[in-house]
Amino acid sequence: MELRIFTEPQQGASYDDLLRIANATEDAGFDAFFRSDHYLKMGSVSGLPGPTDAWITLAGLARETSRIRLGTLVSAATFRHPSLLAISAAQVDQMSGGRIELGLGTGWFEAEHAAYGFALPPLRERFGLFAEQLAIITGLWATPEGETFSFDGEHYRLAEAPGLPKPAQRPRPPIIIGGTGRRRTPELTARFADEINVPFRDRDTALAQYERVAAAAKDAGRDPAEITRSAAQVVAIGRDEAELARRAAAIGREVPELRSNGIAGTPAEAVDTIGRWRERTGISRLYLQVLDLSDLDHLELIAAEVARQL
Repeated sequence: MELRIFTEPQQGASYDDLLRIANATEDAGFDAFFRSDHYLKMGSVSGLPGPTDAWITLAGLARETSRIRLGTLVSAATFRHPSLLAISAAQVDQMSGGRIELGLGTGWFEAEHAAYGFALPPLRERFGLFAEQLAIITGLWATPEGETFSFDGEHYRLAEAPGLPKPAQRPRPPIIIGGTGRRRTPELTARFADEINVPFRDRDTALAQYERVAAAAKDAGRDPAEITRSAAQVVAIGRDEAELARRAAAIGREVPELRSNGIAGTPAEAVDTIGRWRERTGISRLYLQVLDLSDLDHLELIAAEVARQL
């Protein structure tokens, strides 16, 4: 089971905060450091000092880390033109020596789009944008050097793009699609993705989505085993009840709720919960949502008392 650290910087984090926790993630032996791609805080937090851009952050971390994989969970299709995203992700992959993973989704946070002037079309249209973005990004990356890529879709048109720069990873960086959409999400995952991520859902809901993706993969003539199953869950671990309560309070949550809806409790409880996830759903990768970015001891505890038992 791979454990990855997943952060939500829109809730309040500078680049230096993210660098500190990324370095701690690497030092503790975790597989990867991921961040959300949002520009507006959620809930009652202040959000200070303000948002950081996901891909600028990853570019910096690419040069200041050496081992961990880096990525977004997930970048919104409504934020960037796919050609620009393909260039940015390829460049950051080069800067990291081939450690980037691209998580991509339709976009959903209405208040964020309104605040910054991003268009948020109806969901059906967003899935159209999303599908074309996946086709363009993978098409640009797959175009041989010296050749060009063209695309004529409903939302985007490219004419003889050189498909440069190329990412360091070949044939391309892994692509992650997240969500529980019943039809288009499995279909697009089967066509384009290396991983399906189900965020913040229960095991039965996650399993149903994994099974839909497996069926879509078979329909597309693809081996379902090629697609990694992953989940994202909030994490709060304490050596005792007092430490657990302190960590829950720091992120504005209640201990019983975290135990029901996340990876929470003592290290032994966390190992048991992760084991039940694996047994029920077949996941091989878990993104642990760390919300208190100042608590580096939390990462050390998870690495020492949870990860080692997995």
